[in-house]
Amino acid sequence: MRVLVVDGMGGRIGQEVVVRLRQVFGERIEVLAVGTNSTATTAMLKAGANRGATGENAMRVTVREADVVIGPLSLVVPDSMMGEVTPGMAQALASSSARKVMLPLTNPRIDLVGVTKTPLPHLLDEAVSIVSSMLGKEVGDV
Repeated sequence: MRVLVVDGMGGRIGQEVVVRLRQVFGERIEVLAVGTNSTATTAMLKAGANRGATGENAMRVTVREADVVIGPLSLVVPDSMMGEVTPGMAQALASSSARKVMLPLTNPRIDLVGVTKTPLPHLLDEAVSIVSSMLGKEVGDV
């Protein structure tokens, strides 16, 4: 299974996702990292991603390889993250056939109705649990 972790800004969320995926799955999955900037990509690579790349074209190409995409919901909103998310990046992610596990972290102009303000560590646990259930269906119990 290929899991694409996407992030921007400083890459802290993506870095933590990669760390948790490695803790749970080790090398049983391939973790790809795409950052909206090189700082985010570097953080995810240091955390243990197998491969990483930066920018819009990397997003367009790599998302086609992924079975699952994990990242902040704002990555499917054009011009979010202070303009780091290009319309092309948002479109590539949103239209991908990969299963999307998006963390409900958005910019200040978007309110998500029906979503509780769950602390980030709990959201990350839930995201990894979803990947675990998918992997279990793919190769037997994890």
